[in-house]
Amino acid sequence: MSILVSGTLVYDHIMNFPDSFKNHILPEQVHILNVCFMVDKLEQSWGGTAGNIAYTMKLLGVDSFLVSTLGKDGGQYLEHLRSLGINIENVITDDKQNTAAAYITTDADDNQITAFFNGPLYRSLETEVDRLPNLTLALISPTYKEVMKKHLLDCFQAGIKTVFDPGQQMTAFDEMELKKMISQAHFVVGNDYEIKLLQERTGWDSKEMLKNCKVLITTLGEKGSVIMTADGETVEVGACAPQSFDDPTGAGDAYRAGFFVGYELGYNWKTCGQMGAVAASYAIESYGTQAHKFTKEEFSERYQKSFNEKLAF
Repeated sequence: MSILVSGTLVYDHIMNFPDSFKNHILPEQVHILNVCFMVDKLEQSWGGTAGNIAYTMKLLGVDSFLVSTLGKDGGQYLEHLRSLGINIENVITDDKQNTAAAYITTDADDNQITAFFNGPLYRSLETEVDRLPNLTLALISPTYKEVMKKHLLDCFQAGIKTVFDPGQQMTAFDEMELKKMISQAHFVVGNDYEIKLLQERTGWDSKEMLKNCKVLITTLGEKGSVIMTADGETVEVGACAPQSFDDPTGAGDAYRAGFFVGYELGYNWKTCGQMGAVAASYAIESYGTQAHKFTKEEFSERYQKSFNEKLAF
């Protein structure tokens, strides 16, 4: 298999707020919002959609073509990726700007508020992704808007199966852009909030989306996920309970890595979803999006304990 992962490489600054955001926001006063959340924990870590997905795919024994951009302060991140054995040939370094950065605050209810600096991510436009050798699948995850549009279109025109994952960039696209990108995708993926927002912004319900793409994947957090296909299948998948709840940041990226590794290995929808669930459980147990670790044997053992099925890969 040969998988493209296009998205962000980011320095994450992850913070915990030990209360609920809702207790500190007055709905009737949001027009003059001025709120300070006093956090009790701050960690800087490697992050970004592309980095996170490629990291978990590597744990699962799968190499990917990582496409993204780092800034002049990205040397440590490059060395981190290199030490993991992740292909960095298509990671551009910009010597004029700092690397993209995310400042993520998570409250006691697992709600998140994020501030994001794009940095030089637009330079991924320079990478001709459709010329990468033997691609079988392309994950187009959230990054600079024009990069997402170009990489999705180029792969679609080259006959490569694509995954459209609008995520945090959802509001950057207008209705027609979203409809066009859904129509160029084989898969559309998002959490329940993102899929609901996608439906509102396009005016398409799930049935209409599936007239334009082949598979719609909706993650539901602790309730698992739902996979719907253009052939009329609906597969409900349970969650895998983590051993601890340290940080939900990056769980969605881990799910995507697990799901699409399973897909490329030829497993059915349920097994793919369950692989995504197990991968997500590991991410939740670690503070940071690339701190979790497992062997393939440990992964298979947890899979069997969670779903009472054997997994050999």
